[in-house]
Amino acid sequence: MTTRRSRAAFLAASILSLPIVVSPVFAPPAAAQWIVYDPTNYVQNVLSAARALEQINNQIQSLQNEAQMLINQARNLASLPYSALQQLQQSVQRTQQLLSDAQRIAFDVQQIDQVFQSQYGNISLSTSDRQLVADARSRWQNTVAGLQDAMRVQAGVVGNIDTNRAEMAALVGQSQSATGALQATQAGNQLLALQSQQIADLIAVVAANGRAQALTDAERAAAAEQGREQRRRFLTPGSRYQPGNARMFPGGN
Repeated sequence: MTTRRSRAAFLAASILSLPIVVSPVFAPPAAAQWIVYDPTNYVQNVLSAARALEQINNQIQSLQNEAQMLINQARNLASLPYSALQQLQQSVQRTQQLLSDAQRIAFDVQQIDQVFQSQYGNISLSTSDRQLVADARSRWQNTVAGLQDAMRVQAGVVGNIDTNRAEMAALVGQSQSATGALQATQAGNQLLALQSQQIADLIAVVAANGRAQALTDAERAAAAEQGREQRRRFLTPGSRYQPGNARMFPGGN
């Protein structure tokens, strides 16, 4: 009897020592619901949430980088809101007009050939003295006109200096405040255009001065040739003096 009671007590203690798992399948509807805490599952869930949050942060950073890249591209493609083309073209046109207004012998190859052939070529032996004087005066007028044209071109180029100074200051300011590569490039191109316009003015001055100097040298060479011809005519023996009768009073005896 004592042995049976000991076995029953041992069996009851064993049952009480087992973990109690309540299953909703077998629990009566009115029974309480017990929540089982699993640390391993909790840690895995936290790690999964952390990884998902990291992926979201990476996606946000990627979107921010793409947005910044688009902003930079928009800045690089933005056009320069300033243009000096019209002012530079006006300066070039003024200088070109001064060259086109050249007096007498202009910058025309055919006209130069014709004038030099008629006025600066070899002097014909049959040319009259009056024609020699007229040709010399025409050559002198050509030289004076060339010198005047050269001074007018020089004055026009000097007048462009102030305009070029203002444009250079504006373009340098635009280049320094450029927001993108395109604006900086366009500002640099316009500075190169300004430099080209200044070189064109320099070429115009050199051409005008060279024309004036060429006319001076040509007049000097033609004057030397005309002087030799006039000296030859002066030294050429003419008809000698022939004596004859002269009457002081034609009406007398």
